[in-house]
Amino acid sequence: MTEADPPGFELPLLLFAGFRSLIDELHAELAQQGHPDVRPVHGFALQAIGPRGASASEIGRRLGVSKQAAGKTVDRLAALGYVERADDPADARRKLIRLTPRGLDVLTRSAEIFDSLRARWVATLGHERVVQVESSLRTVVPAAGFPVDVPGWFG
Repeated sequence: MTEADPPGFELPLLLFAGFRSLIDELHAELAQQGHPDVRPVHGFALQAIGPRGASASEIGRRLGVSKQAAGKTVDRLAALGYVERADDPADARRKLIRLTPRGLDVLTRSAEIFDSLRARWVATLGHERVVQVESSLRTVVPAAGFPVDVPGWFG
């Protein structure tokens, strides 16, 4: 390490701070667009549920939390109108958690807001720098897809 190199611990903190600033801005905008009660953990849970729905056990596995913890998050999302419980057509013994139109709306709005936030980064840093950051991260991040198990990982 040269004198000009920052200490290694700054890299994860800067990456997290960038993530946090994007998520905070997303939620501020979602609140203005009619979704004031959505929290970051809800976004991960909605992604874990997905367009086809999932059981509480599947949601827990995808989030890296217990079935009970997933159930509490699902209960909150149901109370807010983002998900509903329905009979699973493949197994009458279990319930399927599905996104409601309100749940789909918040995901659609989130995608649009993320596009807008990325555009702001492009306006600040320039297109080439943003593309370079994204490309560089794709090079060093495992290609296993985007994890939604952040709640369990932090827990």
